[in-house]
Amino acid sequence: MKAPLLLCLLATGLCAHLSAADITAEKTGTVIHFAVDGKTICDYQMEPGKVPEGVDAVFAHGAHLHPIYSPSGKLVTGNHPEDHRWHRGVWMAWTKTEFGDSHPDFWNMGKVGEKLAAEVRFEKLVQLTQNGFVSQHVFLDHSHARDEKVLNETWEVAVSQKTLDGTKTNVIDLTSTQTCAGERPLKLPKYHYGGLGVRGNLAWNPVEAVTMLTSEGHDRKAGDSTKAKWVHIGGEVDGAPTGMAILIHPSNFRFPQPLRLNPKNPQLCIAPSQDGDWAIEPGKPYVSKYRLLIFDGKPDAKWIDAQWQAYAK
Repeated sequence: MKAPLLLCLLATGLCAHLSAADITAEKTGTVIHFAVDGKTICDYQMEPGKVPEGVDAVFAHGAHLHPIYSPSGKLVTGNHPEDHRWHRGVWMAWTKTEFGDSHPDFWNMGKVGEKLAAEVRFEKLVQLTQNGFVSQHVFLDHSHARDEKVLNETWEVAVSQKTLDGTKTNVIDLTSTQTCAGERPLKLPKYHYGGLGVRGNLAWNPVEAVTMLTSEGHDRKAGDSTKAKWVHIGGEVDGAPTGMAILIHPSNFRFPQPLRLNPKNPQLCIAPSQDGDWAIEPGKPYVSKYRLLIFDGKPDAKWIDAQWQAYAK
């Protein structure tokens, strides 16, 4: 994309068209909306969106992907569920941390009560292209001083729709790069979750309504606290199966990465802190790469593994 067109898009919020795949990227207010042939693929919520009626505004959040849809138009993500108002589609956050003498929890935003103790905040849209964007987030600790910066994060996202080995698939490539905002590291003690979070469709809230499958053949129960190259979450929407596979790039820290498969609700986390204490240190960017495959039908492990092999190469 030529620079003048990019500047025009950022300034006016006009649509960007990808003629080869008929994808549109439209910036409207605080949302970037991606669609193909009139059907939504996903939204990127920049600044905090509206909370459901009756929900405390402390739970308003941005810097995440939601809603995300399958090629047939079935919703696969959830936001602001009753059991965890801070869950937010697809997001990146850390839970158990040490920052100097503070312990900011960036995952459970709003859970502590009347004010945010810590948060992940959208900061800037750097680039909007015909099928993706580059944005910046900041991890803030409010426990000692308002808006104390802990981490800077860049998201690079590409959105497409492809037919992969006969299956029409919505594809979202996400690369997160996190760097220390100052000279202090963010220490991450051993903990069972924190990292890439995914909340499934609220229709899957009943325990029996959601299924999970890992690259090692484990289901939801057996796969919790195991490692994997990929993980699938899905269930029925409008009477038909659909879902999303999260492919984990082999360059990621502690690959194959540990999983938290929540036993009580349709939520999972790719959680490197399960393997023990570590830290994001000054001058050492922490890079995470994931590919989300959203498709209709039940998961086929051989098909997903073939897509992971292609992604890994």
